[in-house]
Amino acid sequence: MSAPRAQVRRVPDRGRYEQDYVNAILDAGFVCHVGFVEGEQPFVIPTIYGRDGDRLFLHGSPGSRLLRVARSGAPLCLTVTHVDGLVLARSLFHHSMNYRSVVVFGRGAEVADPDERLHALRILSDQVCPGRWDDARGPNAAELKQTMVVAVTIEDASGKVRTGPPLDDEEDYGLPHWAGLLPLRLVAGVPVPDPRLPNRVEAPGYLNNLHP
Repeated sequence: MSAPRAQVRRVPDRGRYEQDYVNAILDAGFVCHVGFVEGEQPFVIPTIYGRDGDRLFLHGSPGSRLLRVARSGAPLCLTVTHVDGLVLARSLFHHSMNYRSVVVFGRGAEVADPDERLHALRILSDQVCPGRWDDARGPNAAELKQTMVVAVTIEDASGKVRTGPPLDDEEDYGLPHWAGLLPLRLVAGVPVPDPRLPNRVEAPGYLNNLHP
């Protein structure tokens, strides 16, 4: 996964190329930003994804610009970022963030086989909310007709990670300014029932395991 186009050039010691490490960062999220070029215009579109081995599934309307370009086999660049904390230094110049990020290069192809499409949609559902696929009505024929699924094969990928405290200039360590880390994480709140939900239907237990 460490082809030249995927290598980290800025602060290269933060680069991570191990497949398991890259996959762990991908599996910890469900929103990516997809970069592509149509004509001479670049676009970056946020969308949800699901990982299955060396493929990332995307889905949406057949009219989606992103999916039309992706299914054509055009080169794509997908990024995923988790912000783990604000790094507050003594000087503004050395403020930073602790993060885990991945850059993926690949090309897409439409998933046309009906069984494979359902598999891809299950992967997408489980990436966002594990357990939900089996706890909701599945897509019907009309809904499947309105949904395009594209599989992007990961050709190259790299991770980049920052951890640890601020790195100030030596002469600034004596300044009387607080410095340190402000941890950040995505946390699920208390489920809010639909007003039309019958009282006898309780929130499923798997919701308690989302982003604890």
